[in-house]
Amino acid sequence: MQRDPRACLWDVQQAAAAITEFTAGFDAAGYRASPLIRSAVERQFEIIGEALNRLSKEAPEVASRVPDVRKIIAFRNLLIHG
Repeated sequence: MQRDPRACLWDVQQAAAAITEFTAGFDAAGYRASPLIRSAVERQFEIIGEALNRLSKEAPEVASRVPDVRKIIAFRNLLIHG
């Protein structure tokens, strides 16, 4: 069953908001020093990439409006498989 494209976009928005929340107050050194924060952020990037991958298959006309959508999906694939 095909999901409403808005659901994929909502997943992207929620994951991006989580990344912002998780990294608030961290500089680059603090981020590197926290495996917990790095893991949480990586998971949210995976969610973003998966949602956009699904969107590109189910509603390519919507996905094409997301800047660098292919690069974002490729980044997700690198995180998962790299």
